Amino acid sequence: MKTKLFNFTLINSRSGKIMILLILCTGLFFTSCRDYLDVVPDNTLTLDDIFSVKEEAYNALAKVYSYMPREDRADFSSYMLGDDFVGRLRYNTRTDRLRGIAIMRGLQSVGDPRLGRWCDNSTEGTKSLYQAISVCNIFIDKIDMVHDMDDLEKADWKAQAKFMKAYYHFLLLQKYGPIVISDKQISAEATSEELFPFRSKVDDCFDYIVRVMDEAIPDLLERRTSIDFGQVDKMVASAIKARVLVFRASPFYSGNREFYEDFLDRDGKPFFPVDDDAAKTKAKWKDAVDAIDEAIEICEKNGKGLYTFDKAVYPYDEEDFELNEETLKTYYDLRMVVVDPWNKELIWGYSSLNITSIGSNFPFQNVCNIQLPVGYTPGTTNENTGSEMWMAATFKMLDRYYTANGLPLEEDRTFNRNTRYNLVFTPAEDSPEYQSMRGIMQPDVETINLYLNRELRFYANLGLTGGYWRSHAHRIKTTMYAYQAGGYKTDEYNLCTGIGVQKLVHPESKSGDWRRFVRFPYPIIRMADLYLMKAEAMNEYLDVPNEQVWDPINKVRFRAGIPGVQAAWGSSGFVRPEYVNKHTTKSGMRDIILKERSIELAFEGIRFWDMVRHKRATAEFSTPIFGWSVMKETGSDFFVVEMKEDRSFQDTYYLWPIDLNELNTNSNLVQNPGY
Repeated sequence: MKTKLFNFTLINSRSGKIMILLILCTGLFFTSCRDYLDVVPDNTLTLDDIFSVKEEAYNALAKVYSYMPREDRADFSSYMLGDDFVGRLRYNTRTDRLRGIAIMRGLQSVGDPRLGRWCDNSTEGTKSLYQAISVCNIFIDKIDMVHDMDDLEKADWKAQAKFMKAYYHFLLLQKYGPIVISDKQISAEATSEELFPFRSKVDDCFDYIVRVMDEAIPDLLERRTSIDFGQVDKMVASAIKARVLVFRASPFYSGNREFYEDFLDRDGKPFFPVDDDAAKTKAKWKDAVDAIDEAIEICEKNGKGLYTFDKAVYPYDEEDFELNEETLKTYYDLRMVVVDPWNKELIWGYSSLNITSIGSNFPFQNVCNIQLPVGYTPGTTNENTGSEMWMAATFKMLDRYYTANGLPLEEDRTFNRNTRYNLVFTPAEDSPEYQSMRGIMQPDVETINLYLNRELRFYANLGLTGGYWRSHAHRIKTTMYAYQAGGYKTDEYNLCTGIGVQKLVHPESKSGDWRRFVRFPYPIIRMADLYLMKAEAMNEYLDVPNEQVWDPINKVRFRAGIPGVQAAWGSSGFVRPEYVNKHTTKSGMRDIILKERSIELAFEGIRFWDMVRHKRATAEFSTPIFGWSVMKETGSDFFVVEMKEDRSFQDTYYLWPIDLNELNTNSNLVQNPGY
């Protein structure tokens, strides 16, 4: 019986175990394809049997998607790379938990690479993306054999497999730089050159990925609907192609003499394009601009755009919504943009969400959600299961978000850094001063100046003392002091920084059982990312930024309820004198765009790669993680900054190490520098 297919879980159609006759899989060494399809027939099948009927081929297409990274699981997610999150501090003594954070703590190794996926890694429970590519190649070779499908459907399925093959190559390139291109299935008569391939130059890898995506796009359906959400269509493929070309043009991957002038292939030539001059780089950015324009055009034509909340607000917000409608309407746009499933902004999302128990999977909703305090529902028992509250935001996130004027804290002359940690009380509910923060901050409660007069994404994404946390179908009044709502409970259940992440928690998700989660696809790419890519690519392509740069970033800023860049950095009266007209220079606008991306796409696994692309990762990720003194019960004791976790990111970590076993198997491979 078929289950929902493109949750990327496999379909069980029979009982037993498929045994596929001798198949030689691509990769750097032979791997068995016995687990090519994890379906269960009554008797032995060959590949020809599998691709004889549509039902079996549909299982094979599900397998093509099944290798996608598990971004929903905290232990395996690339969202943990960067400096947005920090988890349980006792995991600092372990390398089998929160692998992304382990990398940020300097624990990457040749013997046991984390989140690499060049080859199988049993300690991480992950399979090689080269095995995934092999599955794609088999599918592409065999799908035309299916007799009960028409040619258009076969072409669409084949195009999906082609795109996924290119996408898996791109995921490898992101981490390893030069990779082995695996375009064809290795036959039983393979030569030694085919069995032991060399890594390709970085530009050749990008060219191959883009070429295969270009081959796939014409045969894809323009738009998926309903049960097919999650399958690749022209919108997805065009958007991801645009991302690939942005990576290709970025300083790390183009003209990177600073890092990799001496990183040479066996032929003595550099793996990276170290000699890209200004004209070559500009041409690459022009390619990115063109691809982004094509992606935006096809997405907007099919109804995609920035998300706006169009449902009834939750009952607990009705009164405040009537009294502060404009603010709360914007708040709902921002609070629900990720968790409202398959909304108009999401272009492609990871929807595996294969949750059959909570403890063994650690989905973000489980580890981020705070517990429902006693008193909100009769008989509430402060249930841990399903709301373990041990994944926190780092202290850096408090500084990263803008002021209400749409400016960074250090660039807004109305923000006083000397008093930012001072304890204050929010205005009383019946005071005029409370009107603008109604529904955003609680009235007449203790908090600090740092938490006031900030942009609405600050309140929609984070969990703060004096604010609200919307989950368990309640609006919880949070005070992160020990033993209060959202605060320290035990050494196991606490947000170690005293700062929560509610962006990845659906307001209706509840504790007690995994079936009470409201599931949503984790974003891979959404329209806000595409608009911000447009701003970045145009800024890099033009000599001086203009409306072609400002307009797409302003779309995102206006949705967030803050002024456009011209107003914020012009003569608004809020920007400090030394930053006036920052938006009129290429370098100034580059910083503004990267800042905007780090806020709008916070907790979505984007910032790490942005810092890598721009060669800023070492500077950004080599400082410790700080937080509040969470075991304290009063504001004066709680709001004391403490170091929580050391971080160490070196230039070496820009690229992942190739597993030592791979190097021992294939002597033609060259290890990445520093390992």
